[in-house]
Amino acid sequence: MAKTIYNTATSIDGFIADADNSLKWLFGVGGGHPEQEEAEEGPLGEFDEFMKGVGAICMGSTTYEWILDYEQLLEKPEKWPYEQPAWVFTHRDLPSVPGADIRFASGPVEAVHEAMAAAAGEKNRWIVGGGDLVGQFFDAGLLDEVVVSAAPVFLGGGAPLLPRQVLSDRLELLEARSAGQFAVLKYRVKPPGRSEG
Repeated sequence: MAKTIYNTATSIDGFIADADNSLKWLFGVGGGHPEQEEAEEGPLGEFDEFMKGVGAICMGSTTYEWILDYEQLLEKPEKWPYEQPAWVFTHRDLPSVPGADIRFASGPVEAVHEAMAAAAGEKNRWIVGGGDLVGQFFDAGLLDEVVVSAAPVFLGGGAPLLPRQVLSDRLELLEARSAGQFAVLKYRVKPPGRSEG
């Protein structure tokens, strides 16, 4: 059954980007960048397999703009990393990457989730980030799974992993393991208002 998944890397102290909204801190960790020799041992070594099961992507404008800038996508559109249709939540006019299937959206996440599900079919829907956008999917009861790869880094501030109070009665641990320098935790998100056990 297709799921809506938040799969991301985080610092140990719970930030997915630093105070400058950058992910460069992640690339210094062994296995944190696909061009590193240790990539196969870390979460990025598993990323290709994860993406085979993804049929639609959603991200916030800050994440999108960082990818645009870091990869210089307006000058090098062939470096856009995704084949799947990608929804970008924004209230501003942002440039689109030539040749990429990018759909800009705003407002409640329910309509976008419905469109993503239609586009993805039997494949999963990946919420890339940021944390507040993921929180909106959680609030709407549309988040099925959270996969967190914790890097051995403390950032001391930045963009939080998920800026919501989510208590243990809403999460079920499915997996805890090491992957290179990372600790990978996978949780099922339980539907609201339903106690189990």
